[in-house]
Amino acid sequence: MRAERAELPRALADGADLVWVHLSTNEVRAQVYLRDRAGLDPAVVDALTAQETRPRCEAFAHGALLNLRGRSDEELPGTDPLASVRVWAVKGRVFSVSRKRLSAVADVERAVEGGQVADPGDLIAAFASAITADLDPHVAALGDELDACEERLDARSAFAMRRDVTRVRAAAIGYRRFLQPQRAALERLSELPGAWLEPDDRAHLTAAADRAARMAEEVEAIRERAALIHETLTDLRAEQLDHRSLVISAVAMVFLPLTFLTGLYGMNVKGLPGADSPYGFDAIAAACALIALGVTAWFLRAHWFRDSDGSAGG
Repeated sequence: MRAERAELPRALADGADLVWVHLSTNEVRAQVYLRDRAGLDPAVVDALTAQETRPRCEAFAHGALLNLRGRSDEELPGTDPLASVRVWAVKGRVFSVSRKRLSAVADVERAVEGGQVADPGDLIAAFASAITADLDPHVAALGDELDACEERLDARSAFAMRRDVTRVRAAAIGYRRFLQPQRAALERLSELPGAWLEPDDRAHLTAAADRAARMAEEVEAIRERAALIHETLTDLRAEQLDHRSLVISAVAMVFLPLTFLTGLYGMNVKGLPGADSPYGFDAIAAACALIALGVTAWFLRAHWFRDSDGSAGG
């Protein structure tokens, strides 16, 4: 049943099949509300407001404590891309706490209001499914970005593309860090003993765990693909730099004999051939041109200006 804050004591006393209390607030306010208004055990309150929010599941008294992670529309630190929700569930009662509002909460609220959630097991399964469904298109978008990067792999755009690939890889690592333990937490919850979890609830939780496992595998594949693309871009960039260094070396070698010749005739000494001839400059210029053409032709015949795959380098 849905209850406002003032109606919470009566709702808890009515013995309804399901009472869900969700708090999106800071640690101190949540502690006061859960301890004084909801009357929860202090150990449960501490678990619901603890700083450690890695996905996990633990049996506690006649219920279970569950930590999940999902997307939030609020700003999150780069090292923590998913917001946490802590859940305490017993027969007929579910209390959940989050510091940042999860995007999936609205979907769960609609499912509760639409009568699709009948007990705590249904609610937790709805939470897990909504979190995964909300995250799924974002994971798929990361894969699409990598597909686009693979289609336009080019040394000329390597620098800008490496930033995109690094961002995708960082996002995949952040998601993977929480999806793997989230799968394990849901699997553990589905196996916990207790009459408050119906067989269909356990089946739904197992399905949610399988979906989380699939997403964990997908982000792992994205992370590996991003690493391979990053290495490929690094190799392309290195090949481009090697080719440019080769061109610079070739140009320097073309001008090396010309520099020697012009330096030799730039000395202020007597006896240089053609120094007194009116055609001396023309002869030296022609000799320089012939030497440059000859060295360039030799480089071309030796294929110095071609890439390793045999195509002309640019």
